[in-house]
Amino acid sequence: MVDIRSTGVNLQGHAAGNTSYVDFILIGFPGIYQHRRLLSIPFFVMFLFAIAGNSTIIFVIKTGSALHSPMYVLINTLAIVNLILPVFFVPKMLLNFLFDWNEISLLGCLIQMFFIHFVNSFESTILLVMALDRYAAICKPLRYNDYINTSTFLKLSAAAIIRSGIFVSIVVILAGSLSYCLSNVIEHCYCEHMALVGLACGSTTKNSIMGLIGIVCIAGLDFLFICFSYLKIFSEVFKTGSGKSCQKAMHTCITHLIVLVASYTLALCSFIAYRFGKSIPPDVHNLISVMYIIFPSCFNPVIYGVRTKEIRDQILRTVRWTKSDVISSKVASITQ
Repeated sequence: MVDIRSTGVNLQGHAAGNTSYVDFILIGFPGIYQHRRLLSIPFFVMFLFAIAGNSTIIFVIKTGSALHSPMYVLINTLAIVNLILPVFFVPKMLLNFLFDWNEISLLGCLIQMFFIHFVNSFESTILLVMALDRYAAICKPLRYNDYINTSTFLKLSAAAIIRSGIFVSIVVILAGSLSYCLSNVIEHCYCEHMALVGLACGSTTKNSIMGLIGIVCIAGLDFLFICFSYLKIFSEVFKTGSGKSCQKAMHTCITHLIVLVASYTLALCSFIAYRFGKSIPPDVHNLISVMYIIFPSCFNPVIYGVRTKEIRDQILRTVRWTKSDVISSKVASITQ
């Protein structure tokens, strides 16, 4: 492992007496820290890809008159979340790698932690509502509009905001109440909850328990309801046969399931790594935690753009219109 002191980062040892650190240093990938500028390249590419991909999905759904049904509204909402989430840490991470701007205050760390976990938990709710939308469309088609409408979306959104706000706020407040005297070096690319709490002196049992409760009550419950919804969907499809409408419904469900599996698999890996993988190197922790957030932001727009025919056709039409406008403007400039 590289000696971080040799890189010019000013490290501090244990805090004197009962002093608690209020400023921290983010050291992402400490084992290969000397190569941090090279590390910035793939993450910068992924960040640009996430911004471009999700912006395209948002634009296409907004401008496509045939893409305003509840399912596409949900895909649009997911794209907005995937667009916002990397913004909370990737620019800061890239500045750390490129210019060694790696200092962050405790307050800034807690604010970053709150928004990352809050938006991430809201994404879990969107995936749940997508599953409920497909359940209503396939299992209760005659009452679809009764179940899936603006009122339902507003109620679920309010419930998700309140639920995530309460749990994430408690986790962040508990983290802010700790005394950080072991070290002020966070071996992570951003202020991940367990990475910060691990620097506290004294008992952190409450923090670990509250973090676990938050995971169970948000991601855990959402995942159970999602599994139940898709079990009912598959049961209904197998009972009704394999007609054209069933095949189309299954195609949509499989697209959602691909996104779901990618998101929850990375989340589960991150959870296991921090709570049960004490022997896992810090660099692996970093990679899992960063990919857990940024990979779905890159992956989701590709999946929806490729597998959803209506979105794919709208993208192709937009590209054709753009080329046509460019050619027309060139012809006009030549003839003038």
